[in-house]
Amino acid sequence: MIRMRGFVLLAVLPAVASFGQPGPTAPASPFGAAVDEEIAQLEKQFVALAEAMPPEKFDFSPEGLRIPGSDLAGVRTYATQVRHVAADNFAIWAPISGKPEPAGIDAPNGPAGMTSRAEILDFLKRSFAFSHEAARRLTAENATELVDFRGRKVTPLSLVVLAFSHAMDHYGQMVEYLRLSGTAPPGSRPRPQSDRERTPIPLPAEDEPVLEAAFGAPKP
Repeated sequence: MIRMRGFVLLAVLPAVASFGQPGPTAPASPFGAAVDEEIAQLEKQFVALAEAMPPEKFDFSPEGLRIPGSDLAGVRTYATQVRHVAADNFAIWAPISGKPEPAGIDAPNGPAGMTSRAEILDFLKRSFAFSHEAARRLTAENATELVDFRGRKVTPLSLVVLAFSHAMDHYGQMVEYLRLSGTAPPGSRPRPQSDRERTPIPLPAEDEPVLEAAFGAPKP
């Protein structure tokens, strides 16, 4: 059985490794470019969050805390959370790309044999590369055409919303995982002093009476 599972994994990994490889795409429409920019922002935040969990805690699950009265049996580990988002990134963006869902992603939880932190993080990054490639095909016109997604007819626009809301749903869960494991999420860590010291933008003089009416005259 172990040999068979290893053989299946070896057969799947080349396909997984090819996901998200750069390829030729048509110039992005303004709509596609806007979506692509939002993916870039999400990717930056989500990858940083995924990488924030220390390697020795990457398989952390709240179930292991044995909180009295909790109902945490069987919840995903941190590693599986990351792998799940990556797998569904591929699945959700595939119809937008005009291609079938890539073989071997095993959505919704990703390949079960993919257990190392390095592999899972690479899987996540490749899923975002795949998302970028799909988004660049979007136009204001084709965003409302019907495509097939898991046995239903939906619009690419609805899939874009699903992709973002799904990733951010798990982002919130993973923030709590980090806190419960004793790790500060990236967004809660102190920012560099240079980021915090920003020169206030002066208000136009005509705005001052409005501000005084709302908050009172400034103290001398």
